[in-house]
Amino acid sequence: QVHVVESGGGLVQAGDSLTLSCAASGRTFSTNNMGWVRQAPGKEREFVAAISWSGTETYYTDSVKGRFTITRDNAKNTVYLQMNSLKPEDPSAYFCAADLTKFRSKLVARANLYGYWGQGTQVTVSS
Repeated sequence: QVHVVESGGGLVQAGDSLTLSCAASGRTFSTNNMGWVRQAPGKEREFVAAISWSGTETYYTDSVKGRFTITRDNAKNTVYLQMNSLKPEDPSAYFCAADLTKFRSKLVARANLYGYWGQGTQVTVSS
């Protein structure tokens, strides 16, 4: 059985940093692009970042470019999201997921193509 667990969320002040982790068990995701998606109450789901299965290519939505960094450690089956300079508009539940197509050559920021969703980790930013 596959388990994906996000962790690292919390309450921080604007300008602070957090690192989210996404650990998978039950199967390897070294063959899958991975992504982070966030959703705030009353708002649409937003695809935040993605990383290729090889770790050589990344994608960021415009609102987080220059502040967030996605990385992965395939040996640990873990994906990270380093979030710097957090803003009041960043608070959300953050979820990670795996592209359902192995070895997809191009990163796609479409949540409907991803699966194995975890339960999410909450990020709260106080101003």
